[in-house]
Amino acid sequence: MKIENGWHPPCKLYVMQFIVKSVAAISLALATLNGSYPTGNTTNALQETTPVAEKTNPVKPKIQVAILLDVSNSMDGLIEQAKAQLWNMVSVMGKVRCSDDLAPGIEIALYEYGRPSNGEASGYVKRINAFTTDLDQLSQNLFKLTTYGGAEYCGHVMYTSLTELPWDTTAGSYKVIFIAGNEDFLQGKVHWTKACELARQKGVVINTIYCGSREQGIREHWNLGGECGTGSYTNINHYAKIEEMDTPYDDTLFVLNNQLNATYIAYGQHGAASRARQEATDAMNYSMNKSAAAQRVSVKGKKELYNNSSWDLVDAAATDPGIVNKVDRKTLPAEYRAKSNEELQQIIIAKSKERTAIQKKIAEISAKREAYIAAEQAKKAGDKSNQPTLYTEIEKIITKQVQRYNMKIK
Repeated sequence: MKIENGWHPPCKLYVMQFIVKSVAAISLALATLNGSYPTGNTTNALQETTPVAEKTNPVKPKIQVAILLDVSNSMDGLIEQAKAQLWNMVSVMGKVRCSDDLAPGIEIALYEYGRPSNGEASGYVKRINAFTTDLDQLSQNLFKLTTYGGAEYCGHVMYTSLTELPWDTTAGSYKVIFIAGNEDFLQGKVHWTKACELARQKGVVINTIYCGSREQGIREHWNLGGECGTGSYTNINHYAKIEEMDTPYDDTLFVLNNQLNATYIAYGQHGAASRARQEATDAMNYSMNKSAAAQRVSVKGKKELYNNSSWDLVDAAATDPGIVNKVDRKTLPAEYRAKSNEELQQIIIAKSKERTAIQKKIAEISAKREAYIAAEQAKKAGDKSNQPTLYTEIEKIITKQVQRYNMKIK
């Protein structure tokens, strides 16, 4: 190939093309500044090259609750109240709405303290549940709790929960510890102020609930934990029996609960066990307290509170429509294993519609039940025999404290 003055002919061509393109670009820029645009496809070109800001979904605030329960000898009544009132507490949190009217995510952790078998090195503290949305497992673990004499180290269990749990860092999340028990609050090698300082750093509110008289709780320093943790101090009668208030709506809720359970399709390694646990938890709550069982049905009727996507194919498909293409058929109930992807997809759609209809009925009946209970309780408003319990105090505290985070009870 002949070289002219040190240039390859192709190089001349490339240079000329570059010059032409540069002139065109400059002309386009000048025209833009003057407010006039060339005709042709130039506008499309501009649209194609103009960067578009990516839309990002705001991070959803959470309500994270750590429940720390004293399991020493005298706390049988406290544990019984916790078993019965879990569903009431969850129901209250389920009514919370953020400023944009969206429901925050809800996670609950459970610790026990005061059991000698947990070991002195751990401060006799044991984590039963890390933050979880699996309410069936949480309820079953509450039923497994027993009491046994031991030292109650409040500072240690608070500090442990603050360091072990993955507390949310999203602005606007309500993060809270409820510690309930008795005996002196200052016991143990981990000082309560160390826990309170860490709580302030993480934005976690500490509420102390003394099992006994208010005055005795102050003498045993339980008010200090609430004050330093920007929370509250209250007391309960942990021996008070949970009132079982029958309503005309309970039996209807139990029938709807059975229908609701029939819409679940277990999958995965732990699917069958989780499905069995669902029904076992229903039975546990029903045998202990029918009011608690009815409240559990109410919670199960709310998709934002009761979600089992880790083992239920219907819930899982709501966030992952393609799950039917990858689910291990061997882990499904026998009647679904031979179904094609298309058949299984149609079954999931049908079950989802059926569940939505049942949950709507549960919500309607639950609202009537709550109105009935409120009316009955209003009749007893002046009854001095009414004792503060774990449920009544936690409900009051949550209702008040969520307002700090631009949340409200719906």
